[in-house]
Amino acid sequence: MPRRAAKPQPPPEDDAVAAPASVCALCGRPIPEGARASRHHLTPRLKGGARLGTVLLHQICHSAIHARFNEAELARRLSDIGSLRAEPEIARFLEWVRDKPPDFHAPTRRSRGKNGPHRGRRA
Repeated sequence: MPRRAAKPQPPPEDDAVAAPASVCALCGRPIPEGARASRHHLTPRLKGGARLGTVLLHQICHSAIHARFNEAELARRLSDIGSLRAEPEIARFLEWVRDKPPDFHAPTRRSRGKNGPHRGRRA
């Protein structure tokens, strides 16, 4: 009876090589394990993109997109990473975030012009 080859055993934990970090599709920086990240629907779900492609982004990058553009604009002209990167407001954000650590996160403020005046503010 032929002998079966033994299954290769994983290396002990202290010798294991760290798994490669995911990379943010927008800024290109690594997304380390435990960092804030989320999936961005390239075509917004409300505009028919529920079953279409998503990309992994740092949460700060994802928030920057949604703070600047409404769903209709994202669906109409910003439904791919190249067009998002080419947008001047996102290009400025990418220049700013480029030198931040991969796990950097800060609150993102909504742009004033996105949806008109903020609710609760008096004119």
